[in-house]
Amino acid sequence: MSFSSLALSDKLLSVLTEKGYQQPTAIQAEAIPAILAGQDLMASAQTGTGKTAAFTLPLLQLLLDKPVNNAPTKRASVLVLTPTRELAVQVNSNVSQYAVNTDISSLVIYGGVSIDAQATKLAAGVDVIVATPGRLLDHVRRGSLNLSSIEHLVFDEADRMLDMGFMDEISAILKQLPAKRQTLLFSATFSSAIYDLSKKLLQKPVRIEVDKANSAAHNVEQIVYAVDSDRKTALISHLISKNDWHQVLIFSRKKQTADQICQKMTAAGIETKAFHGDLGQGAREQVLNDFKQGKIKALVATDVAARGLDIVELKVVVNYEIPFVAEDYVHRIGRTGRAGNTGKAITLYSEDDALLLEEVETVLDKRLPQQWLPGFEPDLTKMEQPSRKNSKAAQRQRAKKRALGGKKRR
Repeated sequence: MSFSSLALSDKLLSVLTEKGYQQPTAIQAEAIPAILAGQDLMASAQTGTGKTAAFTLPLLQLLLDKPVNNAPTKRASVLVLTPTRELAVQVNSNVSQYAVNTDISSLVIYGGVSIDAQATKLAAGVDVIVATPGRLLDHVRRGSLNLSSIEHLVFDEADRMLDMGFMDEISAILKQLPAKRQTLLFSATFSSAIYDLSKKLLQKPVRIEVDKANSAAHNVEQIVYAVDSDRKTALISHLISKNDWHQVLIFSRKKQTADQICQKMTAAGIETKAFHGDLGQGAREQVLNDFKQGKIKALVATDVAARGLDIVELKVVVNYEIPFVAEDYVHRIGRTGRAGNTGKAITLYSEDDALLLEEVETVLDKRLPQQWLPGFEPDLTKMEQPSRKNSKAAQRQRAKKRALGGKKRR
């Protein structure tokens, strides 16, 4: 199948040709016709499989097909909601790139920057709005944005929005939208909460699942190194130096831990920066640009901050700590092995991670055998106590939630 067989205009096809895109990915081949047909959509696909283009291209086509509106000011008819600023910027960039040969305009809206400047651009008129929920509501409440003309609503990474506690904002936004609209829900993982949300949002949706639910990318090599927790920084610094890796994304669970890892690795001679919510927007953009340009070798990020990072050539991801929510492991390692490239995902495992690793293996439906790196073998005489979040009681609670979610799906 080629893009030309998907009923896209020459204006869009020419951009795809310039980018060297000839054949749609699996998610694009299934989603584009359904969206063009006006159907609601519930779709899951691994990160890096062309998900953004899967909804951006058909929505741009639907805008091109609309009758010419001679109103003095454009009113937005497409709204894309994302959980983070970084993802909003990425999606808006894709919209702008694909719409370059058209008169379609887009605007990205997020917090941390001037709301007045955004309001000025909204007043000038725009076709597509890409936004984080909180700042979008700020504009609605101050009267600088009216959502009554929205015809197409997209939830990108809906699972992360729920994880970040955006349900109240989502409910408030839905009250401002027309009841008659097309709604598209994209999520890398499906949970019982996502299914509950889909029942409220979608009307007879087309269900697309191009990969097994919550599966990890096939072209990512997954390695688990057993190591004492106090030697994790030394181990990853050793691997970066030995292999001459130039771009390594390291995940920690907390902002404070990210800063500590950054300090230790910098002291070890590895150019490292932290990337989390305590950084201002300008600082986040600068750190990300430095990482993409190779000015720093390692970026230590929390899960929330890293959502939306799009670095095509990223070869290595490191789980300095295994996430408390097992599905986040899938999102983390999905940062590498993108766009058909191969990648490596390294997990640093200490004894207090035992229950968390079991949960990850349950989600993956796959064992991740541990190995030792010569010179960094764990001290087997040490016994590390599991944290409260990873106690057996906490694990049983999470397992129960997963089981209940599974029953609902069936």
